[in-house]
Amino acid sequence: MLDVIKKARERHRNAVEQLYEDKCTVIEYQSVKDPVTMITKKQEVIVLTNQPCKLSFSTSNTTDEGDNVATVSQEVKLFVSPNISINAGSKIFVIHDSIEHVYKSSGEPSAYFTHQEIALELFKGWV
Repeated sequence: MLDVIKKARERHRNAVEQLYEDKCTVIEYQSVKDPVTMITKKQEVIVLTNQPCKLSFSTSNTTDEGDNVATVSQEVKLFVSPNISINAGSKIFVIHDSIEHVYKSSGEPSAYFTHQEIALELFKGWV
């Protein structure tokens, strides 16, 4: 029975990964020690390149009860393999429809057997 479940999960994962038509590069802001000067500085470090992924957008319209003003908010999610690790706060470049978007991972991923979902927000600089 466990083999059947494992094979079903593998087929499901393969089906999900066939939808990955985007690519992402992940950058972390890390402390790096210069081997010559021995001075440690914070700098951007590429931790993952050209990772297949899928960028997903959903939009919601809401009305604030006090102002009766409609606002539109957009939720952006990145779907990637469950085998990789993307830390919260990482800078993520995503090539979607031949356009590069720059986001940051806004929290811990939702992990599943077939994929993981990472909520994104626009990158506005390192905190």
